[in-house]
Amino acid sequence: MAVANPVRRVAIIGAGPSGLAAGKYLLAEKCFDKIEVFEQRSSVGGVWNHTPSSSNTKGATTVPQTNPHEPVEKPIWINQTEATFVSPLYDHLETNIPKELMRFSENPFPSDVQLFPKHQTVKQYLEEYAEDVKHLIQFERQVVDVKLKDPDLSTWDLTTKDLHTGAEITHIYDAVVVASGHYTVPYLPHIPGIEAWDASYPGVISHSKFYDSSEIFRGKKVVVVGNSASGLDIGSQINEVSKGNLLVSQRSESYLAASAPEDKIICPEIVEFLPATSHDRGIRFADNHIEEQVDAIVFCTGYFYSYPFLSSLRPPVVTHGLRTMNVYQQMFYIDHPTLVFPVLTQRVIPFPMAENQAAVFSRVWSGRLSLPPYTDMRAWEESELATKGDEKAFHLLQFPLDADYLNFLYDWAAKAAPRSELASNGNGKHGVYWGEHERWMRALFPSIRRAFVQKGDQRHSVKNIGELGFNFEEWKREQQQRR
Repeated sequence: MAVANPVRRVAIIGAGPSGLAAGKYLLAEKCFDKIEVFEQRSSVGGVWNHTPSSSNTKGATTVPQTNPHEPVEKPIWINQTEATFVSPLYDHLETNIPKELMRFSENPFPSDVQLFPKHQTVKQYLEEYAEDVKHLIQFERQVVDVKLKDPDLSTWDLTTKDLHTGAEITHIYDAVVVASGHYTVPYLPHIPGIEAWDASYPGVISHSKFYDSSEIFRGKKVVVVGNSASGLDIGSQINEVSKGNLLVSQRSESYLAASAPEDKIICPEIVEFLPATSHDRGIRFADNHIEEQVDAIVFCTGYFYSYPFLSSLRPPVVTHGLRTMNVYQQMFYIDHPTLVFPVLTQRVIPFPMAENQAAVFSRVWSGRLSLPPYTDMRAWEESELATKGDEKAFHLLQFPLDADYLNFLYDWAAKAAPRSELASNGNGKHGVYWGEHERWMRALFPSIRRAFVQKGDQRHSVKNIGELGFNFEEWKREQQQRR
């Protein structure tokens, strides 16, 4: 299946990692008349723009927060000149992915950067990566509406707002890349009694999106809900200053856990927030254990998929918000594949994933690749639903599924018809292919991360995985000997 009409004008929503990669691969096709990137912030990087609490930019969320259909965010102005939006980054965040895997294909991290880079390092890295697409980006332009312009041609009316003047303008595009990310609308579950409890003790319940520093939890009895990467890291930071050991509410043990279980109190999920009339800031866990005099509860429970600017789209891409709907191969909107959603996938290495997906959709839109018929794309999604269900697992690609999908995308892009004016003998810009070395590192990175964290402050001097005792060549020799 080819797209309905030649794609000449492309809009990219967001100048984070996925939007920047999209811009590079679309440029590399050398066939689009207009490529425009709309970024609501004042600089590139998306969520890698840290919004420190010292700037009074951190906010709060509704308790509970179970609605993915929130309106577009309003900007927070720094010194009345710079537009920013609340980012899930926090002051002492370090990546949970080693820099040797996290990198874009043509841009290694500097050799003197620590193995798991600090967020400031990643922001600088993205600034440098963006240099050759900066001319495409319009900053402080917020996309407020995207409507299907012509169903037969699959074209789009895209409306942006100038955040300084409030002026709105609409232009027609042949294709749209929705690279706005999925870390905007927090999910904070409804648990019996939570609304009344929050009203009785306002400010005690929060979400990881609004966490910036452990200092406000000093000397307090704290519960962290969730044990994903953010939950583990935030929990470890709070545990250093909290009153007694941190309480961690989790459904299952995390494969990323780096510290010994005995330094925290592990609890099952919270099943009830107890009335203020009978308990003092009390909560009950699934094993019927009750904790009282709780000073703070931080929900590290993730985010909804949310696209408020696509509210008129039918069929919709969001209903319950636990996945993006009506998509083929985790990115193409099935009914009109001139709309794509890069890096919907979870538990993946996002930067190379953004590259390989961009390599595919840029080739489709330039006419060098074709998509299968509509019925086949719909059948693909139905098959995935039958296997994974209609919730978060739909986008979950834990290793080795992520590696297989990454290489599938690479091979798919490589099938594109060559064109003489393109690089690589007419084949165009290549993405990332994971060989044995990358797969070995990907399989081991939870262990690598644990070894890194256990170094304490000495971890900042660790620059590569070899310094932690991980050696690919030695592993290969051992594998050969076993055979």
